[in-house]
Amino acid sequence: MRTCLDRALTFAGATLAAVYAPSAGTEDLRLVDASGGTPSGAGPPERLPLSGDSPAARAFRTDHPLWLPPGTTSGTTSGTTPDATPLGALPLGPPGGRLGCLLVLSATADGFENEQRRFLERYADAVAGLLQPGADPPKPTPLLGPALRSLRVGSFVLVPDTGLIDADDTLLELVGITPDDFDGKVDTLLAHALPEDMHALMSVLEPSDEASGRRDLEFRVRGPAGEMRWLSLSCRVAAGAADRPEQVVGVVTATPVLRRGGDDVSRIQWLTAALDDAATVRDVGRVVVAALREPLAADRVALAALQDDRLMVTVLDPPQPTAWPPTWRSEWRTEWPDAPLRALPTLQAAMRDGRMDLWPAGALLEPGLAGIGPGGLAVLPLPAKGQVAGVCLVGWDRPHEFAPEERSLLTATAALVGQALKRAHAHDAEQELATMLQRSLLPRRLPELPGGTAVARYLPARRGLQVGGDWYDVIALSEDRVALVIGDVQGHSAGAATIMGQMRTAVRAYAMEGHPPDVVVSHANRLLVGMETDLFATCCYAELDMEEGNTLFVRAGHLAPMLRLPDGATEEVEVAGGPPLGILAEAEFPMTAVELAPATVLALVTDGLVEAADLPLDEGMRRTRVALAAADPADLGKMADELLGDAGRREDDVALLLLRYDGMKTRPIRAGWMVWRLPDAVMHARRFTARTLRRWNVPETADAVLLVVSELVTNALVHTQGPVRLDLILRGDRVRVCVSDSSPRAPAKPVIVDWEATGGRGLLLVEAMSESFVTVPVAGGKQVCSEIAVPGEVP
Repeated sequence: MRTCLDRALTFAGATLAAVYAPSAGTEDLRLVDASGGTPSGAGPPERLPLSGDSPAARAFRTDHPLWLPPGTTSGTTSGTTPDATPLGALPLGPPGGRLGCLLVLSATADGFENEQRRFLERYADAVAGLLQPGADPPKPTPLLGPALRSLRVGSFVLVPDTGLIDADDTLLELVGITPDDFDGKVDTLLAHALPEDMHALMSVLEPSDEASGRRDLEFRVRGPAGEMRWLSLSCRVAAGAADRPEQVVGVVTATPVLRRGGDDVSRIQWLTAALDDAATVRDVGRVVVAALREPLAADRVALAALQDDRLMVTVLDPPQPTAWPPTWRSEWRTEWPDAPLRALPTLQAAMRDGRMDLWPAGALLEPGLAGIGPGGLAVLPLPAKGQVAGVCLVGWDRPHEFAPEERSLLTATAALVGQALKRAHAHDAEQELATMLQRSLLPRRLPELPGGTAVARYLPARRGLQVGGDWYDVIALSEDRVALVIGDVQGHSAGAATIMGQMRTAVRAYAMEGHPPDVVVSHANRLLVGMETDLFATCCYAELDMEEGNTLFVRAGHLAPMLRLPDGATEEVEVAGGPPLGILAEAEFPMTAVELAPATVLALVTDGLVEAADLPLDEGMRRTRVALAAADPADLGKMADELLGDAGRREDDVALLLLRYDGMKTRPIRAGWMVWRLPDAVMHARRFTARTLRRWNVPETADAVLLVVSELVTNALVHTQGPVRLDLILRGDRVRVCVSDSSPRAPAKPVIVDWEATGGRGLLLVEAMSESFVTVPVAGGKQVCSEIAVPGEVP
């Protein structure tokens, strides 16, 4: 803390800072904390008489800050010796509530600049906030360091030749980096700066041999949530051997602390740049608060957009409901209140006329506005393209006089904010539409799987249109087979999202028809080629047998799937790949077989998770495998969130699909019979069924199952051509009868069956006796299935 304090005071133009407080029972000011020293090397005196002529005593008695030129009797060393250095003495505490005095010694003969004085006055207020009225603080009392930290002033020492930087925790907090994530490299800090400010930053942090003296710079960084922050940097270059830059020592502050130029031109320039970078309505609100509340010493700022004769509040500062009038609190149903414009005639008149209204202290206003600015209220309509986009309210509790310069500043601010608010509303509407489109194209929920659990995550890109081409799907093909697919259509646009939706639908349809994985992907490829679009897509398709764990993978230009094995080790599956979809109609997509053991986690990802401009693909895959190994597979949702990590301001959208294969608790028993087209084929099918049921020891179901087998086999032999197969499956308390044939057409049930009809009763009878009766398409035909309940317990 002392190191940061010394650096910060140096860049505030001070070599010494000392805090004096009244000593109980004496007529002296007593030194309670100090940092730095005088040019002669002597420290500040321990006591100063309250009745003396020292600047500290005079400032304490008069309640006014003193800025004294060189040659003034300061009392910093002896009390009577004139110092050759300017100094300042600032009273601590509110008027009439004197708590002490802050004494600062200037580092130059020219004294403190206006900007430095403003900072030191704010610093004095922070110190006063740590002093207790009427208390006699012990010596020493840490005041200067904690007060500096409350102002969020960070410091650093950079070695240009190595690129290593010693940054304190406050600086890391300002930039948006946790101490654990900081590796001591200046490049790590620069990665958070906006690209537009990078050139100016590099000129300061990589000084030339001729560079010397103090350098000041304002720049922007991106916070962890993507918000923009303005920071001020001040530094000096320390030369080493041969006058080469050896160190760059400096401080970084949030811009409200060391305020950029106090003139209106500088403020408007800053506001223009900040609003230009504000994309959303929430971003515009943050900029308005930063631009108006602290610079104008306002107590309240409200920004509201006009929508259909209602004011929709987008930001209130302070955000606590108790800080606003009761009328506002009664409308506080969501994050912010809203109210009809007709309930606020003052705002209605101002927005109708399109001109700013300034109400002095004591003005009679309607209840909805009376408590916002009892000392003064500024009502700023926000014009945009010939209309009024909203209104901004700035209120003061103490009586406030509106100077002409302030009126001009408010007028210019209203015009800039109105345009930005209109643009932000359009952006938010576009993003909302994109989000709805994306959600409608992705699965609303994933199916429950026997013997496994699937979890998926999708995150849109945070730059540009938040709709992309990444997609995923989990397709339950049967009771014991599931297909997983993940893909990425080129680009980030509505066109890419449309292609994505078509591809997901096509892959699901081809999979539900019963095609093997290579055929599913091949059909999807031909479909995309036939669309004659300029976009291509990548895809990874996996079909998993939930009973045995056998998995067939097909990869079309996509990233390889990853596995987390039961022992915690991870690996990439070497899947033979084909080209991306939509490139070549005759492309081949070979299958790769992999057997999964229970407790294995399968991870399918898109490149947005593992690749970025500053993250090579190999390194991204390595990091993902490390995160996959470290995560707990018992909570698959938490594992997915940990794999996503702090994605920050993503350049690409991200899709992630995880499946934990647990193995089926109840393994089904199977038996199959190929039905030959012979006159007694049905008799042989019935005999096979009876033998199987006796072997399974479920004779109670024999009559019902034999009837179903007779009807389904007869129907297949009579109404289809080609091979017919009978499959019997015992799972738990159900016997499943499946008859497969080569016809894709489902068996037709009669609408009306009368006494003269010669057929059609069989299917109705089967349906009546079955717990479930379905027809599903399979490769080369269909499968008609019936489930019969087994009474009692199955042995």
